[in-house]
Amino acid sequence: MSVTQSIKIGGATGFWGETDLAMAQFLSEGDLDYIVFDYLAEITMSILARARSSNDSLGYATDFVTAMVQPNLHAIADSGVKLISNAGGVNPEACAKAIRECVSEAGLDLKVAVIVGDDLLPRVEELSVGGAREMFSAEPMPAADKIASVNAYIGAFPVAEALIHGADIVITGRCVDSAVTLGACIHAFGWTPDELDRLAAGSLVGHLIECGPQVTGGNFTDWEAVAESLFEVGYPIAQVSINGEAVITKPEETGGIVNRGTVGEQLLYEIDDPAHYVLPDVICDFSSVELQQIGENQVHVKGAKGRGVPTDYKVSMTWADGWRAGTILWYLGRKAAEKGRLFADEVRQRAEHKLAAIGVSGFDDVTIEIVGDESHWGESARYIRSREVAVKIGCRHQDKRAVALLLREVAGAGLGAPPGLAFFAGTRAKPSPVIRLFSIRVPKSSVPLTLIDSRGINQLAQTPEAPALAALAESIEIPTPSVQDSTVSSDLITVPLERLAWGRSGDKGDKANIGIMARDKAYLPWIADALTSDYVAARFAHLMTSPAINRFYLPGLPGLNFVLHNALGGGGVASLRNDPQAKSFAQILLDAPISIPQNLLDS
Repeated sequence: MSVTQSIKIGGATGFWGETDLAMAQFLSEGDLDYIVFDYLAEITMSILARARSSNDSLGYATDFVTAMVQPNLHAIADSGVKLISNAGGVNPEACAKAIRECVSEAGLDLKVAVIVGDDLLPRVEELSVGGAREMFSAEPMPAADKIASVNAYIGAFPVAEALIHGADIVITGRCVDSAVTLGACIHAFGWTPDELDRLAAGSLVGHLIECGPQVTGGNFTDWEAVAESLFEVGYPIAQVSINGEAVITKPEETGGIVNRGTVGEQLLYEIDDPAHYVLPDVICDFSSVELQQIGENQVHVKGAKGRGVPTDYKVSMTWADGWRAGTILWYLGRKAAEKGRLFADEVRQRAEHKLAAIGVSGFDDVTIEIVGDESHWGESARYIRSREVAVKIGCRHQDKRAVALLLREVAGAGLGAPPGLAFFAGTRAKPSPVIRLFSIRVPKSSVPLTLIDSRGINQLAQTPEAPALAALAESIEIPTPSVQDSTVSSDLITVPLERLAWGRSGDKGDKANIGIMARDKAYLPWIADALTSDYVAARFAHLMTSPAINRFYLPGLPGLNFVLHNALGGGGVASLRNDPQAKSFAQILLDAPISIPQNLLDS
């Protein structure tokens, strides 16, 4: 097989429910080699598991079939572009069957391949033997009858194998988000399992485009710069070279923007230790990655390193832990926040009193959030006595009826409440299952994978034994600020962090990460001097159940990554928070005051 020197990959989706803008853009562009789709998150897996339990023909991201593939089949066939997607969810064979039916009805001859074996739900009893503990919290494994899904996070080599055998559309189950991109690179360039730097580079490209327009102006700190064009935001295209370096860009005549800020923010998104980012195919070191603006909407990316290969797969289970519900109402007028809190406390006390009267245990958790009140965000909010606030009341309980009781009290207490209460008319909220995440590690050798394509059912070979973990380079200390430097004045000015840096935040289970990238490398020492671990922990103390926090340095950007543990009230659909996925945390931190020499800003 001849090896190409470069390929173009488009990133079409970042979650299940993504708009279908990308396909028209990419097919009009006309010269893409691959289009990749990422649909899966832990919350999504729990939703798909529930769908499969009610109908064994469901359990996959149906809009991949109905919105992305079916309407565009002839254009896909004419262009020769290959599609790679983890839309299979917990039922990849059903997804592949639906696509094959669409292809047949269209009278086309596109080859569909599906990779199975990541679904370990039938082996849940086996996995529970030996007292498996959660890999982050060390909690014991939940009861088997409460577990809804069990999936190993598989890597990129099975995707490459499917492409080698002529697949036009590749469907996987719980394939790692970035691996759909890495699989295309492995196939196109002939990369081998021991080329760790290249595998890390391909994984970085996948990480940059896996969330679609988040790298082209979506959720960008400098949102004003793209405000008028986000309605037609361009989806990302990665021009990848055989050495792993890439240029991130977007289709011509589309909205949004690609610059060092947008790419740097996405690099920092939802990572933990940037020098030890563990993926199935390679342990990556992104700490020295460099970004260079080489043209309008073109950013060159290089510098990822591979440190080793894990011997295990991460396996995540979703399991049912009772019921939850939440509802939002409004309070207006004088002392709106005080009235809203009084009403919420009244509802909570009435519900708890009724539960006690019938001998039912109290709620597992009740949250009351007054959005618009200065106390809602603790130190991050300025004091403003608002005359209009949103009141969020949420609860968790093992009994669905107890959750429904609190919801009834929200409506039933309306006439005995302080004045100024307003509801948005509509159906009352309903209890929904609490789905928690439980993750363990299992040896790769215990998870056989199968490729099903036009040749039939084919067992995939295990990847070779992992190379030894490469030692980290000597730790690079964060530079410290100095006014003794002849180029720096001693006159300091205090400005918001946002003036000096870009920021992006996200979640991993109950952990939040906040990535900060200096707009200029000269700013980084002053930013780091202010944003100590203790400072950031204090800034978010009102949200964290423990003070555990890590700070990591990325000299290549340059930037910092903060990981806040136990910060999301359980995270995902287990949380009762307004922001259970930490999407707003960077915006909170970007308001932090930073002292910096005046002449650094002037220059």
